[in-house]
Amino acid sequence: MDMNVDHYVILGLESGEKGAELTEEEIIKAYKKKALKLHPDKNPGDADAAANFQRLVSSYEILRDEKARKLFDDLLKVRRQQQRRDLQRDAKRQRMVSDLEARERAAFAPDPAAKDRQEEDRITRKLAEEIARIRAMHANKGVPTASVPKKENRRVEKESAGGAEQGVDMERMLKVTWEKVGEDYTAERLRKLFSRFGEVEDVVIKSKKKKGSAVVVMATKDAAVASTRTMTGDLSNPLLVIPLQPVAAPVAPAAQKSDAPDRLNNLVGTGYQSFEDAVLKKLAQAAQKQK
Repeated sequence: MDMNVDHYVILGLESGEKGAELTEEEIIKAYKKKALKLHPDKNPGDADAAANFQRLVSSYEILRDEKARKLFDDLLKVRRQQQRRDLQRDAKRQRMVSDLEARERAAFAPDPAAKDRQEEDRITRKLAEEIARIRAMHANKGVPTASVPKKENRRVEKESAGGAEQGVDMERMLKVTWEKVGEDYTAERLRKLFSRFGEVEDVVIKSKKKKGSAVVVMATKDAAVASTRTMTGDLSNPLLVIPLQPVAAPVAPAAQKSDAPDRLNNLVGTGYQSFEDAVLKKLAQAAQKQK
C-alpha cells in the first residue's frame, strides 16, 4: 500500500469533501459491510483473500484514527486543488497568443504548483509518521500500559519482579480487539475459537462502550504465532489479533542485519508492515531526489 491509495474507496465510501464529512458510525458501518464481503472464509478459492482483507483493516484503522484521518483528508484536499489548478492552467495556455507571453508569466509569476508539491510532501511525511505511530501501538513496545487489563498487568509485574518461572511469557500473550456491534465475544467464546491452535491458558476481557478487547494467553509460543497469522473471528464481527510481544526467530550472527526485515514481516498480519514499507520506500526516493 502506498500514498496513492484512497482509504475511503477501499471501504466503499465516497471520497473527497463528502468523505471528510462522514461520521465515525458511517465508517464503521461501511467497514462491517465490506468485511463480510472480503473475509477469507467467504472467498476460499481466492489466494489474495487474506491480503485484501488486511488492506481493508489497514484503511479502516487509518480512518478511525483522528490524527491520521485529518492528515489524509488534508492530503486529498491539496491534490484536488492542484488538479483544479492544472485544469485552469491548461485553459489559460489555450488562450495564450504567443510563446513570449507564456515565458514571461513563468519567469515573473510565482509557481503555485511548486508550493502545492511542497505542501503535499509535508503532509505525506506527517501521514507516514502517524501510520508508524498506529503500527507501533500494536507492537510490543508501543502497546500502552493502560490498554492491558489490570489482572494481566499484575501478572506481568510479578514476572518482572523475579518470578519469570511463575509469571506469563509475554510471547504467548495476544491482544484481541473487536467492535461492539452485532454478536459480542465472551471469554468462553474466545477460548473456544483460539483452542483450535492449541491450549488456551487464560482469557481476560476488558470491554468499552464502542470497542471490546481481551488478552488471550496461549500455552505455547507456536500456538500464539499460528493464531495471530490466521485468526479472523466471526464474519459478522472480525477480530484484530496482535501479539503483546512478537516471537523473534533465532538467526546466525552474520545474518542478523540482512534477516531483520524478514523478522519484522513475521510480527503479525495487521497489514501495516507492507503499508509502512511502501511509505518508507517512497520517502527514501524523495530524499534521494532532493540530493
